[in-house]
Parts: sequence; structure tokens; C-alpha cells
Amino acid sequence: MRIDQPLRTSAPLSRQQKNDASEPIVVIVDDDAAVREALSELILSAGLQPMSFASTREVLDADILDRPGCLILDVRMPGASGLHLQHHLAESGNAKPIIFLTGHGDIPMTVQAMKAGAVDFLTKPVRDQTLLDAVIAGIELDAARRANALVVRRNIERLETLTHREREILREVARGRLNKQIAFDLGISEVTVKLHRANVMRKMEAGSIGELIRAWETLPMAMREAGGAWF
Repeated sequence: MRIDQPLRTSAPLSRQQKNDASEPIVVIVDDDAAVREALSELILSAGLQPMSFASTREVLDADILDRPGCLILDVRMPGASGLHLQHHLAESGNAKPIIFLTGHGDIPMTVQAMKAGAVDFLTKPVRDQTLLDAVIAGIELDAARRANALVVRRNIERLETLTHREREILREVARGRLNKQIAFDLGISEVTVKLHRANVMRKMEAGSIGELIRAWETLPMAMREAGGAWF
């Protein structure tokens, strides 16, 4: 099957599929109905869930871009282009994995898309397996980013349970400072430092200093640089 050939209409999605917000979806945006049909058929054949749109405006209005998965975008379409959508998502903080698929690509356009974080830039017609490999890579990338974001959110929530002094201790421990050094710098006893550090370990749910430092390193840079004064 070549995706530039029209195929039969894809099977409709079940209500359960439509309502399962955790199911990865492959969002197809192309103004050519035949291409949308062929892509949807290919995605379904791989056991994945497609959703197709004729324009970038349609996909934005559908409010589905926070769902897990990736996008397959045509570059040139009436109205806003696929590159415009990529730029819009980047500005809004949605690092959605994007695969560009076009019959009108050129080297500068490819470079622009890849520098902006595209998973791949493919030209029509494209081999089915080449496209599916890119889609799987995009879904895996999205899953990894979401897992990382979940870890960051969890560590920030734990961080918010620390007192000001405990946040200071956490920062100093992460810097590799010894208890006696921290005690001297903060003007407190070494015993007090040990008590605060034990509280930090418990509240951050860290089983070792190594785990504590790794949790610290997941925090946004602004929080780490601010030390104990970010709240």
C-alpha cells in the first residue's frame, strides 16, 4: 500500500476508544482526503488509533493535542501550514512529537522542521514501514516525555512539603556538602542538620542520598538556583 493511493474508509472508532484519554492517538492533518484515508488505514492496521483532520484549524478546535501520541502533518495546506502548527505548539509548551509528510519538501524546510524538534521529515510517496517506524518513534518519545514530566511534578509536590530550612539543607546536600560544612554555613549544630536531612529524605521519599540528588536534578533550574527561597 502506498499512502498516496485512495483506500476504503477506515473502520469507525468504538465509543470506548474515543473516550479512553490514555490511549495514544496518531493525529493526521492533511488537506487531501485520499491521503487522510490511506494514512488512517495504515495506522489502524498497526493497531493504533488515528484521528484525521483537513486543516490545522480543525485540529486546534478539536482540543485533542494534550492526548498521548504524535502528529503526522502535511507541510503546505490552505490556511496555517504544518510548520505554523509546530511553531504554535512549541510556543504553548506542548512538545508534541511531529512527523512531517509532504510532496513539496525542500532542504531549508526540512532543516527548519528538524531544528524545531520534528521526529522525521518524509516525502510522498513513502514506504509504509518507514512511516510506521517514525510513528512508533514519535509515540515512544511522547511516552518518555510524559513519564519524565510526571516525575518532575511528583518531586515538585514533595518539595512543597519541605520547610524553608529543609529546602536549604536539600540544596546543600545536592551540592555535595558534608553535614559539618552545612552546619557551619547555616550556623546550626551538626545534629540539627542530621535531623533536617532525615526529614528531607522522608518527605522526598528518597531511599538514599543518590536518589535524593537525582530527585533534585529533575527540578526546574529556577527552583534549584533559588535554593530555599522559591516559595
